[in-house]
Amino acid sequence: MAKSGPADPINAWGDRRRRRVGLLGGSFNPAHQGHLHAALEALVRLGLDEVWFLVSPQNPLKSKGDMAPYAIRLQSTQALVRQYPALKATGIETKLGTRFTVDTISELKRRFPQVQFVWLMGADNLFQISHWTRWVQLFHMLPVAIVDRPPYSRAVLAAKAARRFLSYRRPHRALMRRPLPAWTFLHIRHHPASATEIRALTQL
Repeated sequence: MAKSGPADPINAWGDRRRRRVGLLGGSFNPAHQGHLHAALEALVRLGLDEVWFLVSPQNPLKSKGDMAPYAIRLQSTQALVRQYPALKATGIETKLGTRFTVDTISELKRRFPQVQFVWLMGADNLFQISHWTRWVQLFHMLPVAIVDRPPYSRAVLAAKAARRFLSYRRPHRALMRRPLPAWTFLHIRHHPASATEIRALTQL
């Protein structure tokens, strides 16, 4: 049985503080240095005050078969960001009772009305997002920043979502100032960490 982790850093009831927050959603199965690298790069390049790691109770598009228990995934993410005050690992989705990303974002915007949110995701997820529930709506709810991740990055413009919103691509420095929809591609130094490879190694 997993030990109880630290208290959740995000108040599910919300607040009215003004700040810029990046939302990095995922299973974090497990959380690794690649996630940390992406979050820190986005923090600096987009001028964010915080990045929230939204640890999903269960991704609707992923099998439960090789998914570690939620408590373990949340604790691994909390441990990963512990030394970085601007990075917050949160299980707020369990308190919101939301299953789909668009519903989570809607609730966060309602509970944190003064926060300017931006959705962060790896280039691999840009190819999958067209399978998400009400994915087009997501692009109209908040800016989206795609983080470079090989080998997907070279073909990023071939993704259905990129083609759909091609004319709304913006320089990263202007992303938070442009009307929606708006998205950008963050070219960052590559990090080799992969959750799939980490799980494979731990099963040897």
